[in-house]
Amino acid sequence: MRPFQVENQVFGELRQAYLFADADDEQLTRLCVGMQILELPQGTALFHHGQPANRFFFVRAGQVKLFRVSPDGHEKIIEIIRAGQTFAEAVMFMGEQARYPVNCEAIEDTRLLAFDQKKFLQVLEQSHEISFGMLAAMSRRLHMLVNQIDSLTLQNATYRLVMYLLEEAPREARPGADLELTTPKSALASRLAIQPETFSRLLAKLRDQGLIEVHGPHIILRNLQGLRELVYVPAAEPPRLG
Repeated sequence: MRPFQVENQVFGELRQAYLFADADDEQLTRLCVGMQILELPQGTALFHHGQPANRFFFVRAGQVKLFRVSPDGHEKIIEIIRAGQTFAEAVMFMGEQARYPVNCEAIEDTRLLAFDQKKFLQVLEQSHEISFGMLAAMSRRLHMLVNQIDSLTLQNATYRLVMYLLEEAPREARPGADLELTTPKSALASRLAIQPETFSRLLAKLRDQGLIEVHGPHIILRNLQGLRELVYVPAAEPPRLG
């Protein structure tokens, strides 16, 4: 890890993350004080569950997985973090005794920016404008995570997979759009709380229904409307009275 000299292009990268999306150049300059760059080779651990937490991170390139390991040794992926996203930012507000609640490991060669908790908090203490902006951003993020929990706990595996495909597709996607799964299928299955063999069967089922084509890591979304109909079911009409 080494100190990082902030360049103009970094501001654009940081604004991809919800935490920095509304910050102007002057605010970002202040928030980046003490920021460092970290190169994380594939398979390398960044931190472990229970380790003292004094930094949070932004992914410039690559991807990492946040996971827990059950008592019987099974790994459960909580989240997959990609380029343009932050993670472990909640440690900023957990005090000096904060500890990471999950493990973190690079899925592929990854470049990170590391923010020191104490220095970052000093900037927030000096600017109410930045602080309230961060609070609003984190509140929106919390709302999104609650929706994700609903999906993982209340919906079936087909729903979770199809929703993932639709969310990963560009907004302007049309039938025939090519979606590349950059995350290993085993990791993606764990993230969606689906057994790997079930994940493969579901892809095959969607393919047999003419909704998608599967070519290695590439998923061709053949029938977007059909996929949407699997997850957006119209509400039943109310019963007629009289």
